[in-house]
Amino acid sequence: MTQDHAHHSHAEHGGAALGLAFALTCAMLIAEAVGGAVSGSLALLADAGHMLVDAASLLLAWAAAYFATRPADARRSFGYARLEVLAGFTNALVQVLLVAWIVYEAVARLMALHGIEIRSGVMLGVALAGFVVNAIVLRMLHGHERQDINIAGASLHVLGDLLGSIATVAAALLVRYLGWNFADPALSLLVSLLILRGAWMLLRRSSHILLEGVPEGLAPEEIRAAVAQADADILEVHHLHVWQIASGSRMATLHARLREGADARAGLLAIKSVLREKFAIDHTTVEIETCACADDEPDCAQRAHRH
Repeated sequence: MTQDHAHHSHAEHGGAALGLAFALTCAMLIAEAVGGAVSGSLALLADAGHMLVDAASLLLAWAAAYFATRPADARRSFGYARLEVLAGFTNALVQVLLVAWIVYEAVARLMALHGIEIRSGVMLGVALAGFVVNAIVLRMLHGHERQDINIAGASLHVLGDLLGSIATVAAALLVRYLGWNFADPALSLLVSLLILRGAWMLLRRSSHILLEGVPEGLAPEEIRAAVAQADADILEVHHLHVWQIASGSRMATLHARLREGADARAGLLAIKSVLREKFAIDHTTVEIETCACADDEPDCAQRAHRH
């Protein structure tokens, strides 16, 4: 089996796992939303909100895998991969609003505990079902997360939801057996913190990509130094820009000045090799120069063209 076929096969299996995980998560979040409304449990409603976050994350992961395979066209020369980032940014903003609502409800309930009536049996049953579903989804994704960074990110969201389910189960047990009704709004605040943490991370990451910031883990100065050492004929590297279209899709543009009479093709191949192998930057645009930078001194480009 060729490497391309193996990669395609893995993408199909990973996409199938994401699709099934998304379906299970959606079914469970509906069950928790209904269960929260019937039982009067804010913790269940908060956990349903957390599962909504994870369902969106799974959908984004699946969409990223799908759109990454679509070719570019005349209007979108980079393809459709950035849809993942736009959806993630929107999702993060919605999550912040959800957290604000949960906190408001939780505080209101803590200030009026005598008026709260919680059906702890319904709450416990639904919470346990949510725990089981989250455990199953996490197990489904486990085999793919080592090979697919997209699925690895979705797995982290599901792990957070599993912790949220544990908190909801704990709240149900405290309400049912100890009569601590305050545990429901109190632990719903804990779940809201999990949602807020995930929302902030997603908002920061997606906005950084939309601003075409340097991908995490990369340092321009380190890249410039490595490229300058890629070939003995490279004298200077400047106008370096590194960004990403979507998660894991790194790109770079740069100018490299070579010694007069140097093999331009050899220098170009050396630069691309270093960027690809050391920094995982596959899409690069390199301008080779043999005199002063044409962007700084236009006359240089005109003289080079005449000669």
